[in-house]
Formats: sequence, C-alpha cells, structure tokens
Amino acid sequence: MKTDSLSQELPIIQDADLNGKTVLVRFDHNVVKDGEIRDPYRIDRTIGTLFNIVERGGRPVMMTHVGRPRDRKTGKISCRSEESVEPIIQYLEQKLHSKIHVPRFPIDPDKGITGIDTSINLAIRELRERRIGGLYLPNTRWFLGEEDEGEARENFSLQLAGLADIYINDAFGSWQPHASTYDITRHLPSYAGFLMQQEIINLSTVLNPDRPFVAVVAGAKYDTKIRPLYAIYEKADRLILGGVIYNTYLCAKYNVRIKGVGDEDIGLARELVEKDRTRGKIVELPYIVESDVIEGRIGGKYRTLSVRDLKPGNSYGYILDIDARSFEDAAVAEVIGKARTTFVNAVMGFTPHFTEGSEALDNAIDRNTEATKMYGGGDTLQEFKNLCPGLYLSVMDNAKYYFFTGGGTVLTAIEQGSPYGLKPVQALMESKKRMGK
Repeated sequence: MKTDSLSQELPIIQDADLNGKTVLVRFDHNVVKDGEIRDPYRIDRTIGTLFNIVERGGRPVMMTHVGRPRDRKTGKISCRSEESVEPIIQYLEQKLHSKIHVPRFPIDPDKGITGIDTSINLAIRELRERRIGGLYLPNTRWFLGEEDEGEARENFSLQLAGLADIYINDAFGSWQPHASTYDITRHLPSYAGFLMQQEIINLSTVLNPDRPFVAVVAGAKYDTKIRPLYAIYEKADRLILGGVIYNTYLCAKYNVRIKGVGDEDIGLARELVEKDRTRGKIVELPYIVESDVIEGRIGGKYRTLSVRDLKPGNSYGYILDIDARSFEDAAVAEVIGKARTTFVNAVMGFTPHFTEGSEALDNAIDRNTEATKMYGGGDTLQEFKNLCPGLYLSVMDNAKYYFFTGGGTVLTAIEQGSPYGLKPVQALMESKKRMGK
C-alpha cells in the first residue's frame, strides 16, 4: 500500500492547507519514565511531520500523553513531575534550536487539570506572531476530560479545538479513543501525519506478508495476549514464542508446572496446544534457562534445561530466558533463515538480568538478508538497541527493517485484520467524509 492508495481512505497532511494556520498536532511522545527520556526514537520519528507543518507556514500546538496518571480504581488524577512533558520539551528545543512554550493551568489535587483557561490566549498570539516556535500542552492525561466521559470530555475536546484551525494525528501508538485522538476530529478538519501514514503502510506488510511469514511473540502475561496471539497464529506460517507466553505453552503441552505460571493461564494455553497438534506452526525453542530466584542472575542459581527433558507432573523454577543455543538448533535456524517476512513483538528473557535469548534472536534474524524484518513495540525496540547497539545503528536506514513505534497498536490492528478498525483512524476517515474529500 502506497501513499496514493492510502489517501483514498485517509485525509493526509499533504492535502491540508497549513499556511498561516495554527495546527493542533497529537504525537505519541510517551517516552518519559521517572522524569527522563528512555529512548527518543518516537520523538525523532515525528520530526518530519513537525518540520512539514512549519515549512508550509503552520504554527504547531503539540500534545502527547505520558504514563498513566489516572488511578483506575479511584479515578484520581495525579499530576506528578515524573510524568511531565518537560523532558520532551528540552529534547525538542535542543534538537530544533527553537523556543517551545508550555502553558500552565491550575491543578486540582483529585481531578488534575479541569480545563484550558484563557491564560493560553497570549501564548497563542505569540505563536502566531512567531515570537515562539511552538506550544506544547501539558500531559493530555493530566486533563480531566481526556479519558473521562460526558460533559468534561466534550468540554475538553471543544477547548482543544478552540486553540487551532487544523488537527493532525501523528500518534500511531495512541490507539485508544480519547478526547485528543478521537473526539477532537469532530470539531476541526483532521489529517494523518507522516508517521501515522508510514505505520499504516508498513502494517500492510504484516497483514499481507511475503511468505514464509514467521512471527515471534512474547509477553509477561498470557491472558493479555490471547486474542492477538491467536490472530497472529492464523496469519503466520510459523510462530516462535518467548517469555511467560512460552512458559505457559510448555506447561500446557508437557503437563509440567513452572514457577510464576498460573492454573488459569495454563488452561487457556491448552486450546493453543490442541490447535497446534494438527497444524504444527509453533517452533519450539529447545533450550531454556531455569532460575531458582527471580531477583537476579546469581551464580549457581540458574541452569540450562532441554525441553526434551521436561517430565510430566514435575515442577520447575522460574524460566527466565531462552538459551542462545536454541537459535543454533538446525530446525529453528532453518525456519528463521527461510522466512521472507519476520515480525517480532518479543523480549525473550527477564530483563535486565537475562538477555542472551533476545540478543541471539536478533542476530539470527539479521543473518537472513532476504527477509523483511518488522519490529513492533517500545520494549522490543529498546531491548534490540541495548543488546545489539552496533546492529541497531547499522539497520536504522536498512530498507529490509522497519521499527513500529506502537507495539500494542500493531497487535490490535493484527487482531482486527486491518489498521482501519482503530478508533482514531476511523475518526480521521469520518472527518474526511465530513470535509467532502
């Protein structure tokens, strides 16, 4: 899928008249943890959209969410400095050599920021008159109306719309239908940014892959990945599992107990085991790393086990990694080596202490120079960068590689069978109909 066919479905930034307009742009710059930027990759991927807005005469009002400030049980919103956008502002100012203003609003100790007040008007005027390079709103999830329902949400979306002439969504990783990604499109002409377009185009490679298609999926909890896991199982020719997902599969198949894997998840995994008995898609990784403790990699407390030696009815310690030798196994190496498309949403081991499995996986995939390699998700990318920094730098501009900015979004789109089922994308499509384009 190329941009010309994409534009038949979506309104795209290339078709927007930006000259002299104030442009409200939603990014997914959710890269701050404990007050520091862990990896600026998501920010860097949006620089093209930001440059295009300014180069074409637009004045940007930027926004993103950071973390999860709302307590799910009480509904209380905590505006903690560790989830501020300030580190993002500092990074952008250094990168762009431009002054970015962050407006301040009163904070309710339980409700967060209850609205955008008129104090922002002066900053909007300075933006239009080019005395500042851009505005960056506080963390959108600090605002009561972002994730709320009813009047607060509608008021917030109207207040956002009052700041600008045009809305751009470049936040592919923010797939939840919140006020700043969904409701806002009802009030402003709305378009997809360049990153949003690139992510959707590359999703088509995962959804319509060159075959053989090999998927690698891991996760810390089995139950949260069931639906996308089954969708990937149906799509892939071969499936490699890691993390707790693989541990749960082994428990279900070999009737063993592994520390940290619950009965309910084992019961759920039995369906996958039965499904695979006749279809044989799952590639077993033959060597796993058992540890007596979960606190760290302690000498004498961990060892390598062969899956072939698992005994029905036996109990084992924590399985915290895949032994690197698994990827030298002839059967595993053949599957990876013959792939024409590989999709990875996986950290194989319990980080930061058990990382050899992930490193071996990335190197094995890289050795297949013919395959298109798609990596999905912040954790997956971060682990790739940490463990294989030289390889990471060498493949950033390699056309055979693509790194998605939102792993959860990719899994949701795979589960739905299309990126056009994502609510924020649907909102853009509805906006296109309203604009008559």
